[in-house]
Amino acid sequence: MILDFDSEQPIYIQLAEAIEDDILKGIFPEDTQIPSTTELSVALKINPATARKGVNLLADEGILFKKRGVGMFVTPGARRKVMQKRRAKFYESFVATLLEEAKKLDISPQEVVEMIERGSGDEN
Repeated sequence: MILDFDSEQPIYIQLAEAIEDDILKGIFPEDTQIPSTTELSVALKINPATARKGVNLLADEGILFKKRGVGMFVTPGARRKVMQKRRAKFYESFVATLLEEAKKLDISPQEVVEMIERGSGDEN
């Protein structure tokens, strides 16, 4: 996990997104324990309260759950939940913006698709 201390994005959100990334990559499979907030804070050189805030954010979203006296674990179905969340964010951040700009430039949706295919090398 790498955090950008110069970023505008709060550290606790970066931490939450880094844990989500690790869930998507399979580093933290569902039903497995993640490092404690103390371990995270030491490893990342951040305040334990900041680590706790990032982990609690994911718990509030149902991505992590707490086993009393044991620690935080990845919720069954968390990978799917993170994927849905990220896809929605991708749509809002990129696709909707892309289509809005294409409309201003009078570029049809089909032309947008062709441009994407050309850029990805998937032309037939």
